[in-house]
Amino acid sequence: MAPRQQTGPDTGGREEAELARLIGAAAEPLPDPGEAEAFGACFDRFAGARVVLLGEATHGTSEFYRARAAITRRLVERHGFTIVAMEADWPDATQLDRWVRDRPAAPDDGADAPFARFPSWMWRNAETRAFTGWLREWNLGQPPARRAAIRGLDIYSLGGSIGSVLGYLDANDPEAAQAARRRYGCLTPWQQSPQDYGRAVLMGAQDTCEAAAVAQLGALLDERLRRMAEDGEELFDARQNARVVRSAEQYYRLMYRSGTESWNLRDRHMFDTLRALLDHGGPDARAVVWAHNSHIGNAAATEMGWQGQFNIGELCRTAFGEEAALIGFGTDRGTVAAAHDWGGAMEVMRVRPVRRDSHEALFRAGAPARSLTPLAGPHAGELRDALSTPRLERAIGVIYRPETELQSHYFEAVLPEQFDAFVWFEETTAVTPLAGAGAKGEPETFPFGV
Repeated sequence: MAPRQQTGPDTGGREEAELARLIGAAAEPLPDPGEAEAFGACFDRFAGARVVLLGEATHGTSEFYRARAAITRRLVERHGFTIVAMEADWPDATQLDRWVRDRPAAPDDGADAPFARFPSWMWRNAETRAFTGWLREWNLGQPPARRAAIRGLDIYSLGGSIGSVLGYLDANDPEAAQAARRRYGCLTPWQQSPQDYGRAVLMGAQDTCEAAAVAQLGALLDERLRRMAEDGEELFDARQNARVVRSAEQYYRLMYRSGTESWNLRDRHMFDTLRALLDHGGPDARAVVWAHNSHIGNAAATEMGWQGQFNIGELCRTAFGEEAALIGFGTDRGTVAAAHDWGGAMEVMRVRPVRRDSHEALFRAGAPARSLTPLAGPHAGELRDALSTPRLERAIGVIYRPETELQSHYFEAVLPEQFDAFVWFEETTAVTPLAGAGAKGEPETFPFGV
């Protein structure tokens, strides 16, 4: 992304004040997310959607996690949602799902703790643990068919997904397991460093393993057709892991060639996984998605979309229309859990106040410190028109580089076309990472234990 020019201290004078006034008139104060029932009730207006996508402006902010937990709790308890799909790897989320739905452990479960790789704090934190603890208690009071699942949408678990496919086949079809080991033999040397596989293919030092990954997925799809009447959770898990292997193989080949192609492949995989979850759940299945704003907002309304990238939000908008609710989150200042570089140590960093030429600055000036602003619907027309010009928006992932914040973390967007609503927390705090072991008194099977 090209560096942007610094704007002067006055970014529009009376026009900015009028935009802030319109936001203030539309914004609705929210209770603290700790008041889960009251907070969640403010989002009942989205309960008719088939997919509710809940974003975050950073991957390390406590208020975003706690808000999503309160909203999701309401959608599960009161409105029948049964899928929570997270920007997390499928095998890790499956371990968590076995716990929250009280499903039996798989043979390979427990070999590695879930969410152990960088950035572990993104899901291995006290906020996620509190939500999943509540979800387990809720599920234990429901019949198995009504229990809400935790699922992972992401693409990075090459080694874990290969292991899960082989574990399923070892337990169910040893002959097919031998064939799978032969097919995956091309990829297994690269499981610990799949990015090196992509580099080796690019440099001509390694042949592509695509055909083998596709063949193994095809074998599991054929098995599903043979066992359609008994297509249960274990085969579904294995099939989705085979999809991850196929997509990850492509992703790591593309990542050195084209940022746009690799981004689009990743978000297409996440969207396809979401569709598979809805199909698996039946015609009444409905899902809540937890992912970064950059994934759940409509990319067509942002700089990334104008440069050829799409995301889950855009694909959901195309597929589901008004049955997809896209809800963004933002903050001005506070602290965040992040690293300076990929693979680096997590730090609690101070988040700089937003730039004065950003969307967030308008909310800082006009909205209550904790608020929900509808951006779609019959009563949002004046605000939508007023915000129809692109402005800067901030995105902090697991990396935060405040010294180059403009170049590293800002992009242009048309906010009311990107989101259906915007949740604002003026000041926020970092998530609380878990040290590893479960809390005193937790059973040994608790998925965050090691």
